[in-house]
Amino acid sequence: MSDSNLLGEFLRARRGTTVPADADLADTRRRVSGLRREEVARLAGVSTDYYVRLEQGRERTPSAQVVEALGRALRLDDEALAHLHSLARPKRPRRRPAKERVSPRLVQLMDAWPQTPAVVLGRCMTVLAANLLGEALFAGHEHSGDLLRLVFLDPDARAFYPDWERVAVNTVGGLRSAAGTDLDDPLLIEAVGELSLKSADFRRLWARHELRQKTHETKRFRHPLVGMLTLHYETMTVNSAPGQQLVVYQADPGSPSEAALGLLGSLAAGEPS
Repeated sequence: MSDSNLLGEFLRARRGTTVPADADLADTRRRVSGLRREEVARLAGVSTDYYVRLEQGRERTPSAQVVEALGRALRLDDEALAHLHSLARPKRPRRRPAKERVSPRLVQLMDAWPQTPAVVLGRCMTVLAANLLGEALFAGHEHSGDLLRLVFLDPDARAFYPDWERVAVNTVGGLRSAAGTDLDDPLLIEAVGELSLKSADFRRLWARHELRQKTHETKRFRHPLVGMLTLHYETMTVNSAPGQQLVVYQADPGSPSEAALGLLGSLAAGEPS
């Protein structure tokens, strides 16, 4: 988790996942996947020696123009390009992160949504707060209070998430996006260290350096009490607590998932079904 060469690590990872055909290069016989260093350098309009120095960490502050050129060469989307720009900026000394606390007003707001699952996630996807239905949605698992560990360490994860691979990719991408360049966060170091030791899938996805900002998506759950749920979620940043995210789930009106969500709410409240 050292930040000694984050720029070089990111460039190497993205070079390895760039398809030559996407970069308008002939897909000749290659010993490794992705682009060669000299190909990236040529596409970006820089010397191979300069690009090698970037990957090796001997050059750490490329100009904004060079960053833009590298982004085009590696076919980076807007989020990944913004991340590359941040890696190329000199680092400021980091402040110790404050303890994660959820505003009582936000908890009160979520509690006013009895038919809508809602959770507040911390920097590393720990569930910091949830309303009754949000807690019921993720209940019954070994890691119900930690959505990152639920995906990669919980024995029920692949049953709970029918589209597990997509969920796993988005989870790791969301973690990288939330962390940005602040990889010295003690919570992140602990989480990545544990998951890297215990999950080969996490190691594989973390090494890809892909970013996927958590915004909105449709996700399927196979809930142990009410069966299959297809829910749409929206993610909102909590401006009063940087790093926290409010995630709200909804089912399509009149759908079987809406009925199942209503049943889950009744069970959670202890009402007769």
